[in-house]
Amino acid sequence: MSQKLKTAGWISVGVIAGALTTVSLQTVARGAMTPLPLEELQQLAAVYGMVKTDYVEPVDDKKLISDAISGMVASLDPHSQYFDKKSFKEFREGTSGRFVGVGIEITQEDGLIKVVSPIEGSPAFRAGIKTNDLITKIDDTAVKGLALNDAVKRMRGEPGTKVTLTLFRKDESRTFPVTITREEIRTQSVRAKMIEPGYAWIRLSQFQERTVDDFVTKVDELYKQDPNIKGLVLDLRNDPGGLLDAAVAISAAFLPADSTVVSTNGQLAESKSTYKASPEFYQRRGGSDPLRSLPAALKTVPLIVLVNEGSASASEIVAGALQDHKRATLMGNQTFGKGSVQTVRPLGPDTGLKITTARYYTPSGKSIQATGIVPDVMLDETAEGNVFAALRTREADLEKHLNSGQGAEVKDPAREQAREEARKRLEAETEAKKPPPKMPEFGTEQDFQLSQAIKQFKGQPVLVSKTLVERKEEKKEN
Repeated sequence: MSQKLKTAGWISVGVIAGALTTVSLQTVARGAMTPLPLEELQQLAAVYGMVKTDYVEPVDDKKLISDAISGMVASLDPHSQYFDKKSFKEFREGTSGRFVGVGIEITQEDGLIKVVSPIEGSPAFRAGIKTNDLITKIDDTAVKGLALNDAVKRMRGEPGTKVTLTLFRKDESRTFPVTITREEIRTQSVRAKMIEPGYAWIRLSQFQERTVDDFVTKVDELYKQDPNIKGLVLDLRNDPGGLLDAAVAISAAFLPADSTVVSTNGQLAESKSTYKASPEFYQRRGGSDPLRSLPAALKTVPLIVLVNEGSASASEIVAGALQDHKRATLMGNQTFGKGSVQTVRPLGPDTGLKITTARYYTPSGKSIQATGIVPDVMLDETAEGNVFAALRTREADLEKHLNSGQGAEVKDPAREQAREEARKRLEAETEAKKPPPKMPEFGTEQDFQLSQAIKQFKGQPVLVSKTLVERKEEKKEN
């Protein structure tokens, strides 16, 4: 293991405005250099020279080189990225769970910025920004065609400064501005409570530096409330990922010692690794085992893991490990399917490169890249069916996504048909001024999937989805 977890990795689904969420291993740059393609580099130099001498106005050298690097890296896959000085600082801040911004998780849809969810307690949350709101302008800048990272940069700033977001809310068919004061966001990644006597719920919304310590604290509190817990629900829905060592630690909390949690494989020797449920694979340098105080009962308590299309990377590592070892029953919807590892390499004191270096595999050796984890029990989002599942973006929907690397890919025409039908239903409801059903807050009495998990524990009939089926990896068009 030695240096492999010297600095932890960061896995993701989208971008959090203020915290980039991506799972990676951070390492030093490679010592060996590959041969340079001289003819192509001469062509690049020729273009650079023409731009410098022929373009209508002077162009900054640093900007030209920075943009060239950004374009080269962005052409690889959706998760590789060049970090300039500002974005590198933001990325490193993101691993701590503290940043200055408005506090929303975002993705891109039809050239606009879509709100995945506001962070609880953040300025955006207090301002009433909702899931699925579309951001059309940031201050006076239209976001149509704006890169996601550029949108993030514009929403970040100094504490106490203001930013105005223009929103389009589909279900209300209206566009309106919201002015938000930026502040330091401290995300709380672990929540827990007793659902009813004997049955506990613990939710991880991200895998951050404090997640493991907070998880241990919450578990200890649950067992103080009820030392004889009969069933525990681990809720990973909409968890976009985070630190790799945190994912290994959470898996280790439930698995037998030295069980395989996840393995990685890529071109580099350092990309061929196996991570196990042992302190050397997740404890921080100089620290002690953060799991040492957990109650022994956690290793054997009946366990259900809730997942959905928003469960990605680090959360898929945990779900896959617990499923493969038959330690938990997985319930919900098929996960996002981000099964790649990004390595962050510094290019200098304040710039860096995040590049995909490996795929990761569950203990049984399955790649979930562009496929995801399939639950043991498929559940609809609500008792009335799936509200937004068909419209949600998954890894396989992203342009230039990496394939699974295992076997042939198949195209699923039923998937796009379901998306189109869901789109039409939403449009019809909007035209009829009929608001679509709202997703209940996770962990409440209205949480349908959680209520089904409790029924599963009690051996009562569960309302299994009649429409959800496994989504196969889709073949990319050439």
